Amino acid sequence: MKNVSLKDRTIADIDGQVDKVLRGLGNPEPPVDLRLVRELLKLDRGYYSTTDDSLLRETFSRMKVAGLQVLLRPTILRDAVKSLSLKALYLPDQKRILLDQDLPILKHRWNEAHEIGHDIIPWHIGMMLGDTEQTLTPACHQIMEAEANYAAGQLLFLARRFVEEATASVPSLAFVKSLSKGFGNTMTSTLWRFVEQGHGGRPVVALVSGHPHRSRRKADFDPANPCRYCVESPPFRQRFGTMRETDLFATIVGYCGSQSGGTLGRSEVLLTDLNGDRHIFNFETFFNRHEALTLGYWLGPHNAPAPVRVF
Repeated sequence: MKNVSLKDRTIADIDGQVDKVLRGLGNPEPPVDLRLVRELLKLDRGYYSTTDDSLLRETFSRMKVAGLQVLLRPTILRDAVKSLSLKALYLPDQKRILLDQDLPILKHRWNEAHEIGHDIIPWHIGMMLGDTEQTLTPACHQIMEAEANYAAGQLLFLARRFVEEATASVPSLAFVKSLSKGFGNTMTSTLWRFVEQGHGGRPVVALVSGHPHRSRRKADFDPANPCRYCVESPPFRQRFGTMRETDLFATIVGYCGSQSGGTLGRSEVLLTDLNGDRHIFNFETFFNRHEALTLGYWLGPHNAPAPVRVF
């Protein structure tokens, strides 16, 4: 699934809301403390469990009297959590965020920031409280989620602070890892943010997938949809946007080893742009024993024959 491209006006509006929050916190140093963000925004945080039925029932029984939608359809949130595998919920009428406590603690931070994103984006409140055909369409939901993700990224990575640090060095997964530690976020969310905001004007792409080596693939591997996420920088989308995720995945299959963890390999490959011209990219892949993280960035145009793979 490729990342959604937001309109410039939308980005500017969300940036303004995030700037208000960061100013309210006194423009803090990384990592940002989400507890202080909740206090500033007067948000409450709770937990639910998809494996503990008693806690799930208790959580939703308290919520039945809150929002009209829940009151009229008391099983709607329970059904959503069970069937859609939701990681978190935001209840705008209660100013309350609920996190799935069964998920790893490292993922709570991003999920909480995502729900905070829904809270600080003014036009999300009315849409989330309503039950119109527009708010229920998959396209509208996808855009809202992309907007909340963008707000979460701006908040967790302190907006311009991350851009300045991310563009100060040559792209690499080692550099992404150091940024991850500095800003207190997962490597996956840092990699996503790096591609979208730290590209420095160059074509950059990232893939999040299962282990690419054939001997390590899970039983449910789908060759038609091999990637969980495909994140493109704006310059990459403009010049290489027609490339299929399956083709990009094939580039990493060509050089990745079968190691159970750590660096799986790196290689220079050729990608063809929209004009038919070929360009050299550096690709490298790291496996954290749960998912494979791949970073590919533009090195320059291909002017002479070279021993690189062509896609």
